Amino acid sequence: MESILEQGKPMTLHKVFVNRTLNLKKIKYIGLDMDHTLIRYNSQAFEDLAFHKMCEKLVANYNYPKAVLDFKFDFDCAIRGLVLDGKNGNILKVSRHGAIRMSKHGTEAIPFAKQQKLYKSIYIDLQEQKRYYAVDTIFSISLAVLYSLLVDLKDSQMDSKIPSYATMVEQLIECMDECHTDGSIKKQVAENLESFVHRDPQLVANLERYRKHGKKIFILTNSDFEYTKLLLDYAITPFLKEYDSWIDLFEFTIVSAKKPRFFYENHPLLRIDPKTGSTSDLKGKLEQGVYLGGSAKTLTRDLEVDGDDILYIGDHIYGDILRLKKHCNWRTALVVEELGSEVEALVKALPQIQQIRTLMDEKHPIEQELVDLISERIEGISEVPESKIIEYQQQITAIDKRVSELIIKQQKLFNSHWGEVMRAGNEESYLAHQVDRFACVYMAKLGDLLELSPRTYFRAHRRPLAHELPYHI
Repeated sequence: MESILEQGKPMTLHKVFVNRTLNLKKIKYIGLDMDHTLIRYNSQAFEDLAFHKMCEKLVANYNYPKAVLDFKFDFDCAIRGLVLDGKNGNILKVSRHGAIRMSKHGTEAIPFAKQQKLYKSIYIDLQEQKRYYAVDTIFSISLAVLYSLLVDLKDSQMDSKIPSYATMVEQLIECMDECHTDGSIKKQVAENLESFVHRDPQLVANLERYRKHGKKIFILTNSDFEYTKLLLDYAITPFLKEYDSWIDLFEFTIVSAKKPRFFYENHPLLRIDPKTGSTSDLKGKLEQGVYLGGSAKTLTRDLEVDGDDILYIGDHIYGDILRLKKHCNWRTALVVEELGSEVEALVKALPQIQQIRTLMDEKHPIEQELVDLISERIEGISEVPESKIIEYQQQITAIDKRVSELIIKQQKLFNSHWGEVMRAGNEESYLAHQVDRFACVYMAKLGDLLELSPRTYFRAHRRPLAHELPYHI
């Protein structure tokens, strides 16, 4: 694996990737998000359900044409890190700097020349919330796919029932939020747990092992108590050997946390009776049990620990990691579900990657020789035959053609519509940039971290800067 990530990329320890040095031995509390972190979903099935529930709400709430109900969901048509352009009806893949590297109008790819003309020198600023929407969670995949299909329908029918692209995005977000809060998704999940939720006995065994090492583990989730209890009763309690239930395993469980506001606002913390679900005011300090609401400030105060004694693990770059990193000094770990298939594809792509590097090494001296010859001719230093210049240009063109063929072959190993999740061309994707900036470590699933020793020292390698690379410092 190190060979894939050798130049300026995080090192890998087993299946955990390191951005910043982290010593688990010094961590006293490990906090876990629930959905897509502690509890792993069958994401394709879950997003298919969310997709069709959103379709139903668009028709019922906003009078969209009934043809929307016949839409088919394809999980691969979107990836995390994309950006929806509500002004133009486009979906964009952007680099860490916000430069657009790939785009589609609805489901149709936009040719590079047209993309350049449309966006010119625009760099995407996600602070422009009225125009751009970032697909930064697995929960947003269904929204992005549905948006692309609605754009196609609007363009083909010019149906007055379909609003502007910008209004479409706003209504999709409202429908998605409503699906997750009104119980329409949770009800079906509850009735078909085996279809939507993965159970992992080894994960539970490793949680117990971490407790033996003195690690205090807590849950911090935006889900309500009823849904949290349902999932933990199903996925955690049946596999416990040293505890009676998940309530005993976890130091405390905080539901309806309202992340990311939990990390920077102050809300009262209520105690929940796990037998009845009733709430009461918390008198005194936080102790083992189940709670509702609260804030990071109250939590660290009651635990009498420093922020960097806590490691919080989640899957939502904005809700779990970004705001936490900006407002608290907890350590962070991010679950990037797509990473499993991404790394597998990288391993398969190694032959193409190496061939591309070899060809580029051949190309660079030819380009430099061509630059020198043309400069000499312009400056009158020497007479340079046109045939020599043409010869070099032809060599460069031939190499470019071979590189293009290899890139196409390489990208077919990744998502068939958008390529790599963590790259946009040669640069890191915006998602990769966020992961690098805010996550101390990251991995495909929580189990990848917990199968390591609770005393593991994650050490980040020195990353060479651009000016250091020629000297291999």
